[in-house]
Amino acid sequence: MLDIIILLAAVLAVIAVYYFLKTVKHLIVNTVLGLIILALSKFVFGMGIKITTTVILISAIGGVPGALLVILLHLMGVAF
Repeated sequence: MLDIIILLAAVLAVIAVYYFLKTVKHLIVNTVLGLIILALSKFVFGMGIKITTTVILISAIGGVPGALLVILLHLMGVAF
């Protein structure tokens, strides 16, 4: 009986880790894309966005929407 409980616990642990890693993968891809968009706007399109710790954190945590927010705020002259 104990063997079955341990087996079920192991299966549940594997399922939980799978869903956790699946979520983390999406977060990592979004972060990398956000930083790429920020770098492209700076170096390819010649926007004068200053690369500071705050800008990098917004782009890394916010991902693509964060990078677009930084670009939009820069174009409006509000920040960065």
